[in-house]
Amino acid sequence: MVTFPNAKINLGLRVVEKRPDGYHNLDTVFYPVPLYDALECIRSDTDHFTASGLDIPGDSTTNLCLKALELLRENYPSIGPFKIHLHKHIPMGAGLGGGSSNGAFMLNMLNDTFQLGLTTVQLIDYSLQLGSDCPYFIVNQPVHATGRGEHMTPLSCDLSRYTFLLIDPGVHISTAQAFARIEPHHPARICSDIVQQPVSTWKKELVNDFESSVFPIYPQLAEIKQQLYALGAVYASMTGTGSAMYGIFEQEPDWHGRFSPLYTVHCLTP
Repeated sequence: MVTFPNAKINLGLRVVEKRPDGYHNLDTVFYPVPLYDALECIRSDTDHFTASGLDIPGDSTTNLCLKALELLRENYPSIGPFKIHLHKHIPMGAGLGGGSSNGAFMLNMLNDTFQLGLTTVQLIDYSLQLGSDCPYFIVNQPVHATGRGEHMTPLSCDLSRYTFLLIDPGVHISTAQAFARIEPHHPARICSDIVQQPVSTWKKELVNDFESSVFPIYPQLAEIKQQLYALGAVYASMTGTGSAMYGIFEQEPDWHGRFSPLYTVHCLTP
């Protein structure tokens, strides 16, 4: 079994309120982008996880692919053990949802392969046990997301004619660090309403609250945003809690040599 988990970006991200359970209610639009990992699973005598590509920090036994396998196997023991190999291409700790995508795609793949008959709602419930961003990748289409991100409404948003520049500055921002300076508030307009407008209007209205939290600590991110606009982006933003930045362009810009050689630039074309 082979599948190719993709990344996502946030089109706007507002922190609405802190919940009694310690999580926060959010308002955002998730949008899939064509940046992929590769995930392969082969039946085995025991569970075994290996990885290649970008280095994955931490204990491999806590990887979300393995956690997804173990989670489903609690209720469906016939699934059995697997050898799992993940080729990592999506930067981690960058707000692109790479780890969440891996876990959700694992759930979908097991559901399809073993014909478990799990509905989208059931898969979302499983994925939420893996992480707040995981439910999105069960749906994997443009959605307006609220709550922790698990309440999703399909959204008509087609950016396929645009080119995306995705900049990974190699900075890992912890979720706790990103939330530490945030003051939750109810915005005047929700992200989905703004996204329904022409992209040319987003610059003044579509906000990621974490920019005000993270930019003072990592000023290079603010500089990247300025560079994206200087290159002609119709909209530029940080995605998630960072640190990846993206720009949306009507045509591919001449970006070569414009960014620090320490950064990784992905040009995602239609």
